[in-house]
Amino acid sequence: MSGTISDSMCGPSHAAMTERRAKMTDKQCTSGCVQHGGKCVLVENRRVFQIANQDFKELAQFAGEIVRVIGDVNVDQLTLLKIEAAQK
Repeated sequence: MSGTISDSMCGPSHAAMTERRAKMTDKQCTSGCVQHGGKCVLVENRRVFQIANQDFKELAQFAGEIVRVIGDVNVDQLTLLKIEAAQK
């Protein structure tokens, strides 16, 4: 599946957060929210999947980016097995 790595505080849109603060990229917003207690999520077509394995080695490097993932889905929870940048 493909989607965007976001955070549990912002979900599918960083608009509310970026309106109140200086303009920042999705990557900066996602990283900041995770540093302040949020969890990484995968957003696919506005559907939010919680990522079960938050300690996945390459997860942080893809914050705010469109990715392709391979993993196991259980309802709205995703366990990552592989993550890579999406083809443009």
